[in-house]
Amino acid sequence: MARSPLTLAASVTAALPRAGVVGVASLTEGAAGRYDSALAALDDGRRVVVRVPVDADADRDLRAEARALAALTAGVRAVVPFTAPVVLGDTVLGGSAVVVQTWLPGYRVDAAQVPPGPGVATALGAAIATVHDLPASVVRDAGLPVLDATRVRAEAERLLDRAEATGLLPFGLLRRWSAAIAADALWHFETTVILGGVDPASFLFEDDAEGAPTITGLLHWGGLAVGDPAVDLRWLASGPDARVDVLDAYAEASHRAVDGALWERARLHAELEFASWLVHGHAEGADGVVADAVALLDALDESVRDAPPLAQEAVTVDDAIAAFGRVPEAAAVDTSMQTDTYDAEALGEYTSDHPAEAATSGTGVTEEETAPIELSEWSPHLPPEHADADDPDQAARNALRRWTETA
Repeated sequence: MARSPLTLAASVTAALPRAGVVGVASLTEGAAGRYDSALAALDDGRRVVVRVPVDADADRDLRAEARALAALTAGVRAVVPFTAPVVLGDTVLGGSAVVVQTWLPGYRVDAAQVPPGPGVATALGAAIATVHDLPASVVRDAGLPVLDATRVRAEAERLLDRAEATGLLPFGLLRRWSAAIAADALWHFETTVILGGVDPASFLFEDDAEGAPTITGLLHWGGLAVGDPAVDLRWLASGPDARVDVLDAYAEASHRAVDGALWERARLHAELEFASWLVHGHAEGADGVVADAVALLDALDESVRDAPPLAQEAVTVDDAIAAFGRVPEAAAVDTSMQTDTYDAEALGEYTSDHPAEAATSGTGVTEEETAPIELSEWSPHLPPEHADADDPDQAARNALRRWTETA
């Protein structure tokens, strides 16, 4: 059961004893989100976000996020040309972590909606390169994970072994991925600071005076580590139109030598997400997740059957859809501020910049013309929709839609 905004407001005062909450609005419907979240107005004029996880996995991730944000010292924040949230306080509610952090304004763009050309694509490439250029000591000093290229490769091989052990992995993908993992040239890379699988929806944009989109914030730092920079570019498999521009902007902004296999490894990491879903569903005994993963793997297997090896030129995830000759209906673009789901009307009432035109709500919060857009996060512990067992094409479409909404 979702926690009420008033409960979350009480958590804010517990985490920030000297702060007074003068208004609060829910940022979650308590359905698909991994966190119950609220946007609170404090008596000193600040707006803060309070987040409480809904399960053990989300609790672990929230604590990791707080640790990563704590690693961003004032010196690191000064180097990065965009803002990261600041953890203002924390407490415990019903055994779960509660984190209160600064609220950052801006809009977000889904991976599939990133257009080619200068603008969002080039801003994303440069921003990711900036994070990758941070000194590894930022991660080491905070006690966060540090992986070398050998370990990255070993973990990919371990995942493949686990997927094969389910007996459900198509042989074509097993052969394709085994060949990629065995290709030494693919794994000669310099590890960097990474975000652990960032995607465009983690970045906040605002338009400058000329109307050009610029990145003003980065919300999700929970996967901060040293590892394979390709992991943070795997989302390009869901945004193929922008791939060239993102990679070009990344290479131009990076202070490191060009990694000729960067995209191929990014593509491999993206494909292995299918295997990861299968392994998770199999381990949890979640038949629905396994069925979805199998449908996706079969689609991918068909789409890459005649494709060159990953060490040469990879195909896009969209090719897996094309293999069926059908494209599922596009999902609505969701973006939001530090939340998973939210009531847009309630949030609009809360964040008004025009109090004279807005009606004051019962919580003392007023309307605003602009509001964050929501991006839901997939939680493997939430039961997925069941595909129509009598219609394999519909099953594939349902599975692929769920993956593209959450990848």
